[in-house]
This record gives sequence, structure tokens and C-alpha cells, in this order.
Amino acid sequence: MSDVQKVNVNVAGGYEPNVINLKQGVPAEITFTRTNAQGCLDVVHSNDLDFEETLPIDEPKTVTIATDKPGEFDFSCGMDMFHGTINIK
Repeated sequence: MSDVQKVNVNVAGGYEPNVINLKQGVPAEITFTRTNAQGCLDVVHSNDLDFEETLPIDEPKTVTIATDKPGEFDFSCGMDMFHGTINIK
């Protein structure tokens, strides 16, 4: 059994789910899949967690999240119009 938390996020008019709960100290992978051509959702980024990914249509992109620090961390689209939260406890 793998000790990695895996979460799939559907990107279509926003993020589903838009709240992700992770356990502190266990490596995590979040896979974003964009299924809608809405413009600003072609990028997902988080200044808090230091990642930025381009999201092509129907092509999963996986981001590895460091879970060493607890807290609430934001992620959003390229224009900061659509938001989500990653909670690490």
C-alpha cells in the first residue's frame, strides 16, 4: 500500500472539490483535470504552496504537495477568479 494521499480535482467552471483535506506528514498528489475550455482555468497556481501548472483540456496534471506544515493554503486559476483551499492537519 502506497503512503501517498491522492486527490482528483475536476476543473470545469471552478474546482470540484474546492476544499481538499490532507493529513500532515503524508506526501500528497493532487491531479487536476480540466474539462471545460473556460479561459482562466487553463492555469492553476498556489503562492502558498509554490506551484503553477498549465492545464490542457482533458489532460490530467499532477502536483505534488509538501505536507510538512499544517495550515490552510489557497490555490486559484490564473486570474485569481476561481479559488480552492488545501487544509493540512
